[in-house]
Amino acid sequence: MLYYLFEFLEQNYDFPLENLYKFLSFRAGAAIILSLVISIFFGKKIIKYLQKLSVGETVRDLGLDGQKEKEGTPTMGGLIIILAIVIPTILLAKVGNVYIILMLAATLWLGLIGFIDDYLKVFKKDKKGLSGKFKVLGQVLLGLVVGIVMLASDSMTVVVKAADAKSEGYEILDTYKKDPLKEGFLTEYAVVKSTLTNVPFLKDNELDYARLLWFLDYAQAKKYVFLIFIPVVIFIITAVSNAANLTDGIDGLATGTSAIIGATIGLLAYVSGNVIAANYLNILYQPNTGELVIFAASMIGACMGFLWYNSFPAQVFMGDTGSLVLGGIIATLAILIRKELLIPILCGIFVAESLSVVMQVSYFKFTKRRYGEGRRIFIMSPLHHHYQKKGIPEAKIVTRFWIIGIFLAVITLVTLKIR
Repeated sequence: MLYYLFEFLEQNYDFPLENLYKFLSFRAGAAIILSLVISIFFGKKIIKYLQKLSVGETVRDLGLDGQKEKEGTPTMGGLIIILAIVIPTILLAKVGNVYIILMLAATLWLGLIGFIDDYLKVFKKDKKGLSGKFKVLGQVLLGLVVGIVMLASDSMTVVVKAADAKSEGYEILDTYKKDPLKEGFLTEYAVVKSTLTNVPFLKDNELDYARLLWFLDYAQAKKYVFLIFIPVVIFIITAVSNAANLTDGIDGLATGTSAIIGATIGLLAYVSGNVIAANYLNILYQPNTGELVIFAASMIGACMGFLWYNSFPAQVFMGDTGSLVLGGIIATLAILIRKELLIPILCGIFVAESLSVVMQVSYFKFTKRRYGEGRRIFIMSPLHHHYQKKGIPEAKIVTRFWIIGIFLAVITLVTLKIR
């Protein structure tokens, strides 16, 4: 909103800040600061209010050290994260941008699902909370909306060589006859609607989802690409959102990991929306994705601010209100900037946590049928509880997972040049 206000002031009055507000770096920095202030300042007030309502976590006895001390710690702290993301984004981003609208909708929608789940657990004393099928249904609906908007919106475009656009039969919305930067990067390039995405480690690193319908003629495949594209989007959003939920098991783990991932996706969004950087890195240039940097910056600040209270020993838990939101945000951002195939690397911590549960449950059921008694691969799953059972202090587990998360983030960025 402030962007449009400053634009109006510049056009009609002698605005002292000149064009400063137009720079993504300035608005991103302001978004981090504002989200930090909101999460730290208002977070304290929200925590006190939650304590007043006796919104305390009922900790299931898992036989882990320090569990009893966590009993009664306020939950639903994800409300702090949501406020610290939504407010700076609305104030500092171009709210008319379709990417921003979609991200805000995803944040509020998943926040509502998580809030209902936490509300049932805390106020209605229902230990199971919202039924798993309803959570998944909500995530599926979000994936469906994201997929449909990406296929239908004329604002969600990529820039390719004009010759390739014609040969592939893409719907061309605009062409660059002259280079706006006078450096030859966009000469004879076309703005198109497509289901292209970047593929890591490959020289010709663009994949059109329509190509996966290999049994159809390409022109026909593009008409039916939604049959594969939308299910992929739904799967990614559902998987990452639930994986973040599983990771939220010890103080600061999901929060810090999400901040690292958010910073990486913010960088990827910046280079994807910058013509010079996209050309240099040989990745898809998406003219309208730059505003996602503001959203990612708000997410980073929100996570850092929430970590002020969520670090060991936690004064508040985010609950499903926060974990479902963070996972869904990460997945949706990656899909929108067409870097979803980097998720297994970037979100390696989430992947490991999810796989540990899948492996544990599957192996237990298999051995129970085979040998009459269930056996386990890990002492306990998700993975962080395995290390807790081995006697490693909670704070050390979290710090080591953060280090691994940073390592994976660096690898993710390096893949842009390794092909």
